Amino acid sequence: MDKLLLIIKREYLAKVRNKSFIVLTVLSPVLIVGMIALIVYLAKVNSDEKRVIAVLDESPFFDYQFENSVQINYVHFKDVKLPTALDSVTQLGFYGLLYIPKGNDIERVAEQITFYTEVSPALELLSAMEQKIQHKVRNEKLKELQISTQGIAELDQRFEMNIVNFNGEKNVKGISEIKAVIGGGFGYLIMMFIIIYGAFVMRSVIEEKTSRIIEVIISSVKPFQLMLGKIIGTSLAGITQFVIWIISAGLLSYVVLSFMGIQFDVINHQANISTGALESLEASASKDTLQLYINELVQIPWVTLVLSFMLYFSLGYLIYSSIYAAIGAAVDNETDTQQFVFPVITPLMLAIYVGFISVFENPNGPIAVGFSLFPLTSPIVMMMRLPNGIGDGGVPWWQLITSILILMITFLLIVWLAAKIYRVGILMYGKKPTYKELYKWLRY
Repeated sequence: MDKLLLIIKREYLAKVRNKSFIVLTVLSPVLIVGMIALIVYLAKVNSDEKRVIAVLDESPFFDYQFENSVQINYVHFKDVKLPTALDSVTQLGFYGLLYIPKGNDIERVAEQITFYTEVSPALELLSAMEQKIQHKVRNEKLKELQISTQGIAELDQRFEMNIVNFNGEKNVKGISEIKAVIGGGFGYLIMMFIIIYGAFVMRSVIEEKTSRIIEVIISSVKPFQLMLGKIIGTSLAGITQFVIWIISAGLLSYVVLSFMGIQFDVINHQANISTGALESLEASASKDTLQLYINELVQIPWVTLVLSFMLYFSLGYLIYSSIYAAIGAAVDNETDTQQFVFPVITPLMLAIYVGFISVFENPNGPIAVGFSLFPLTSPIVMMMRLPNGIGDGGVPWWQLITSILILMITFLLIVWLAAKIYRVGILMYGKKPTYKELYKWLRY
């Protein structure tokens, strides 16, 4: 046990004292915050840029249909010919010209509407204009059917079904998707940590193997102790680095974005929650509904999520880093690892994609349950399901306990198998291993 602790301490200190580790720990938050600030600044500049579109309406149908919005200013031309309007748009530097020809039939007029522009317009801009035209055509056709203006307004009202659970408490739509996204964020972090810090373990083993220092080390300790010490020591160094990143990046983000004075307006704009959007939201949803969303988010078991994240990350990392350590021991350089690494990360990528599909549609369905119990995917998929809680309406206790037990058993099995490969491969030089040879090593 003393030797294992000594190896853990050695690996941890070797990592945190490394110049590249220190530089990466210091510079990464600065680069990340700098990229965020740049993106936010560019988003603000892009949102502040308004496109000016001229409207030449020769028909009697679309008066006052095109009103200014956040990103578009409409300039209405009157009593001018199309060539003159095009010349004016070009000289004034407008984004484009929307031409609505003469006609007494709104459907035929709509078919002949043309948008003149120098560049290919964005789909969002086109959709905004097309929706206005489509809405006007629809209303005119309804008027022809002798439907009153009040009747048309009633037809435009959206129908929303009331959702109530079996206890009589009112629910809101979309909260399941929001919870799945929150859980997916935790699962994605687990995947990234496993890939990044698992590679650290593999590189550490390769470096010691190629420098032949490993021959001296294993004369004093068992290969299993050395492998386990490397895994735990490197994981502690990675966790230390991650904690520093989170704290420093959070503080830097707050300071930089507050200094720029654009954190609230840009974020709100990017989330489509501008003042006008908020007013329309309040028009379609009562304050009670908004309060229900807030209550649902507050009721998410955040403490359980954080504790589960730490547990599933630890177990998942121990499993995959054991495999990474075995790969590092089996090869002589990092180039030879490619044939072995891709099959290792495939379950992680599969967990992300299948998890999102299954958890969004049916978090308690057979696919979600199966992938949350399978040990190579459970750290990610189970984290996607846990925002729904544990017990009634969430993850059953037996599934959570079974998943953890399977992960623990799998870790012991993987470590035992990886140690067999590690014991043989750590002293093998000058030969590229194959899957057949790795199988032979497991039988030694």
